[in-house]
Amino acid sequence: MTDSPDSPDSPVTPAQTCRNCGTTLLGPHCYNCGQPVRGLVRPLGSLFGDVLDNVLNIDTRIMRTLGPLFAKPGFLTTEYFAGRQVRYVTPVRLFFFLCILAFFLARLTMSGDDVGVQADMGSRSIGTATTEADVIRYRDAELAKLAHARESIQDGPGKEGAERGLRGAENAISRTAQARITQLREAAAKGEPIPPPMENQISFGDKPWDAKTNPVHLPGAPAFVDDWFNAKIGRAKDNIKRIQTDPASYKDAFLGAIPTALFVLVPVFSLLLKILYLFKRRLYMEHLVVTLHSHAFISLQLLLIFAMLGVQHLVATDSFVGTAAGWVIGLLIAWIPLYLLLMQKRVYGQGWLMTLLKFFVLGTVYTVLLALAIAFAAAASLVWM
Repeated sequence: MTDSPDSPDSPVTPAQTCRNCGTTLLGPHCYNCGQPVRGLVRPLGSLFGDVLDNVLNIDTRIMRTLGPLFAKPGFLTTEYFAGRQVRYVTPVRLFFFLCILAFFLARLTMSGDDVGVQADMGSRSIGTATTEADVIRYRDAELAKLAHARESIQDGPGKEGAERGLRGAENAISRTAQARITQLREAAAKGEPIPPPMENQISFGDKPWDAKTNPVHLPGAPAFVDDWFNAKIGRAKDNIKRIQTDPASYKDAFLGAIPTALFVLVPVFSLLLKILYLFKRRLYMEHLVVTLHSHAFISLQLLLIFAMLGVQHLVATDSFVGTAAGWVIGLLIAWIPLYLLLMQKRVYGQGWLMTLLKFFVLGTVYTVLLALAIAFAAAASLVWM
């Protein structure tokens, strides 16, 4: 006969206590200090089982999250606000995971030409020209390449930033050409031999930058700030030479810097939502959730676009697969603004007129901020690559 649990003769099991603070345990974690009952000092098989369980749990949540993220505008956000949160990947983790994965894939599938990086941006050919006719020919050839690159830029969040970068490259080529023509004319007027090839120059004002003879001075800044700034300019100048022989290094640095720029824009975008929907009396953190989900969706779209670009690189552009990949890229790009509009309408619940007006204002301001962020990422990549 087996003793019942309530029998006075049954053995009494003492309650477990937390080894850290001594509090009686009621579950797998101490409710007082948070320490888990099971630590790392246990059989390896048990640890492996826990890791496998955690990975599978994350995988199931990812699969449950990605479908609505792609096809149901605003669904994840409304679910989060309704308190149904544990079944989906958290907004921060979702955005971080997709953004990092998207630009990691971009580094694998895109070349320097895809992001507007030229091996020498025309300065080497122009700087070594020995006649004005050669300078003009090299200049026009490089400007034609940039014009073709501008025409091939597809619509998307980064289009304006890419166009600004190309316009800056065009201006740099024109300035280099004019400077070389001036050198050749002055040497010819003085009867001197052809001047030596021009080095890559960074100009501030009318004169090329030089750490000793023409350094940059920031108004009101102490000397150590000027020294730091000029050191970074010198590093950028050295990296320009490096790009001439290894343009892929700059491409990788640039694509690696964009996620950081997007992370910086997240709180700014949330603040814009807070201002536009001030009378909705929503907390800032609610707007932050909207921002994280919208940026996670954009990252997912970019991930799929980069994957299609990778497919196009593997097959002929005019083949059936290449053409189909091009159509998919176009549909993915077109779905971005429509999705964001529908998401804004669903989450905030305003009429179509006010939603369209706020969507236009938000899109315009954010496009400018995004272009500035991409430009800053391009400059920072040149310094820290």
